[in-house]
Amino acid sequence: MPELQSLTKTRISGEILNMRFENPENGFAVVTFLAADNTKFAAIGPLAGMTRGQFIEADGYFEDHPEFGRQFRIDSYRIVPPVTTDGIARFLRHSIPGIGPKTAAAIVEKFGRETVTVLDLYPGRLKEVKKIGTKMAQKIIAAWKNSKDRRDDLIYLQGLGITPAYCARLFKQYGPEAVSVVRKNPYRLAEDVDGIGFLKADMIARSIGFAENSSERMQAAAVFALNEMIGEGHVCAPAGELAIRCSKLTGQSAEVAGKGIDDALERRLLYSLDGCIYTPSTARAELLLPELTAKLAAGNNRAGKAMEKVPERSDLQLDPLQKQAVESLFRKPLNIITGGPGVGKTTVVGEIVRRARAAKLKIMLAAPTGRAAKRMSESCNFTAKTIHRMLIFDPASARFKYNRGNPLECDLLIVDEVSMLDIILATSLFAAIPGNCSVVLVGDADQLPSVGPGSVLNDFIGSGFFGVTKLTKIFRQSHGSTIITNAHRVNMGEFPVNLPSADGQLSDFYWIDQDDSVKVAEMIETLVVERIPKRFGFDPMSDIQLLCPMNRGECGTASLNERLSALLRGNDGPSFQFGNSVFKLGDRVMQTANNYDKNVFNGDLGQIIKLESGTKKFYVCFDDERFVEYSFDEAGELSLAYAITIHKSQGSEFPVVILPVLTQHFVMLQRNLIYTGMTRAKKLLILIGSRKAVEMAVKNASRRPRFSNLGRRLLEAFHGK
Repeated sequence: MPELQSLTKTRISGEILNMRFENPENGFAVVTFLAADNTKFAAIGPLAGMTRGQFIEADGYFEDHPEFGRQFRIDSYRIVPPVTTDGIARFLRHSIPGIGPKTAAAIVEKFGRETVTVLDLYPGRLKEVKKIGTKMAQKIIAAWKNSKDRRDDLIYLQGLGITPAYCARLFKQYGPEAVSVVRKNPYRLAEDVDGIGFLKADMIARSIGFAENSSERMQAAAVFALNEMIGEGHVCAPAGELAIRCSKLTGQSAEVAGKGIDDALERRLLYSLDGCIYTPSTARAELLLPELTAKLAAGNNRAGKAMEKVPERSDLQLDPLQKQAVESLFRKPLNIITGGPGVGKTTVVGEIVRRARAAKLKIMLAAPTGRAAKRMSESCNFTAKTIHRMLIFDPASARFKYNRGNPLECDLLIVDEVSMLDIILATSLFAAIPGNCSVVLVGDADQLPSVGPGSVLNDFIGSGFFGVTKLTKIFRQSHGSTIITNAHRVNMGEFPVNLPSADGQLSDFYWIDQDDSVKVAEMIETLVVERIPKRFGFDPMSDIQLLCPMNRGECGTASLNERLSALLRGNDGPSFQFGNSVFKLGDRVMQTANNYDKNVFNGDLGQIIKLESGTKKFYVCFDDERFVEYSFDEAGELSLAYAITIHKSQGSEFPVVILPVLTQHFVMLQRNLIYTGMTRAKKLLILIGSRKAVEMAVKNASRRPRFSNLGRRLLEAFHGK
């Protein structure tokens, strides 16, 4: 973001003339403000939920933004009663149902600046106003009282540090009882209101006198701590580990924390299984998935038997392991094909699809991401869908259309990029698979585990239910390609190397030794804008992808996205501001949250192709060529995507990948992280980093353990225990 010129912090008071833009999700709004000295200017800040005609007193500072001009950035504010007759009239007609411009003008003409006092203390005097009869007066009095009650509630809640945006969510969730709920148990907000977690609820609770060791506080801390662990990839937490985390979070003893966990278990906010603590959703998934897997493994394998009768292709020579992968389907209804890049997984899947089509089976292909599904469709010449779109989520019921009671109609299901599959989605998927369907899971077990909870692919591999074939022979290495060679070297704990290309051709792998983050960032700019397009002919907007270990830092996604958006899109074209972010026409973006109404999901990549300032709408074309409409206030669901994290790149392939690996990333440097990033490159991979940083990554083969009992439960189900 361009730097802003800041002036001294100051206080303003006045009236909100109109709401230009507001985002109820994060509270950010842009308003036209009329100050007490009758000057007008734009004000930005946490003003969502305000109304035209509302008077506020605000602290902040003026700034000169290079794109949006002079504006006042509000840090904090308080609501004050309207103080001018024009302001009172505007407030009445915009805030009180039943009062139009003429009625508002008549009321103010009669009572002037005393209007607010009259409405508060002597509302019966409204009948003194011409054309306001008894019924109209009663309607206005009721609306004013409701408005005053809401305004008083809003002032109270904001006094607790709750932003107007979250106040609106509270009123939506609890109606007129919002303040009562907050006073009785503010920790309920963490359970009921999206976006208010434990830390915010705790701040509110402490401000109104809740004890540090209260049961409400310790229960909420237990739920919060466990959800944080699930965000780290765990399915559950040993009771002792969760108590330690709760103790650190709250500053209370492990004994008090344990009592909070027990109370949460009693309320069924959490569940205890075999000494571990689960959320309701992870407990259900871990218990149900082994049952579903065992049921499918006991199927009659009709699809495999039908495919066995289809003759082999005379023009296709499979190596022994590839042939084993295909023939494993003839013996077992559940199969896994794993292996690194270039080992022929796609060839095997293509042969399986060919045999299934020849056997006239009902086939479904799926993958966790849109890019992976698109690539699967192209390689198999058969339509593939994302898992979410295949199962069809119904927002009204918050369930997938296809489930245990309404299974998919297919004889053979093939799912690619299964390393991305977490335990929750895996359970939904397996619940929707019909009993006599054969299943083929394809993935690289050496890549990063899923972003969500669990290590499903590795647990499935060790379960005994699946026929498992690990392909090892490298096929995709023509014309001196070294991307695949170096990815396998890293996976085996060896250093990547700059190998000479064959026949004078340009290499597809380069390692640039540099660890200064500022120099690396400048080098990336030059590579993207000049050197790669000029030397290799790749398009910076569509072909080149930066993959970063982290979001923060000079070479993190946030900083690099700002740099590249400024370089590639400039600062003169159509754009709009959302919070502290600027989105421009043509920007590459990534969906960062599942939106079932729009049918777009976390990790979907696209480009802003149309931007309408008048209607405050913009349109994104995603990689699967779907066009999705957004309002400006929905931009919080997107982030710039010139640079994305390696974790977010799973399931995707890009023509060109630039991979910065610096010692400043040391907390993230693991072998499977770098290996995953390298395997995303299809035609050109540029690794930028010092030998020390690469060595840290290559030698660190340890995987962060994930608390889960799925592997054990699968083995018990397999052995009939």
